[in-house]
Amino acid sequence: MTFRNIAQIAGSAMSAQTVRLNTIASNLANAQSATGSETDTYKARKPVFAAISQGAGGSSVQVLDVVQSTEPLRKSYEPDHPLANEEGMVFYPNVSPVAEMTDMMSASRAFETNVEVLSRIKGMQQSLLKLGEG
Repeated sequence: MTFRNIAQIAGSAMSAQTVRLNTIASNLANAQSATGSETDTYKARKPVFAAISQGAGGSSVQVLDVVQSTEPLRKSYEPDHPLANEEGMVFYPNVSPVAEMTDMMSASRAFETNVEVLSRIKGMQQSLLKLGEG
């Protein structure tokens, strides 16, 4: 496996984690948005990753899609809420801030790990160049 292959794999992983972090940010931003109908309510989103084989060069990561969660929405009886429907129900997204924060920490660490991989590759390449100087 060449340094270029390693860098491409780490780069694809960093791109995938960036999509994951953007999705988490969107979920958290909409976590408390209320609506008066189920159809208008924001639904949590999750990216779907896939490993793409590159033969002897390893596997890269690709984001196949960003799908909506099938978890049920949160309903609350709040007849005084300005967005309540005729029955007094208000609908909230199916976003769990605790789960999203946990996922964000995991994505951040995965991104940082791949930054470290790229940093070590750079150090190894510099060491190889110094061998030729001697």
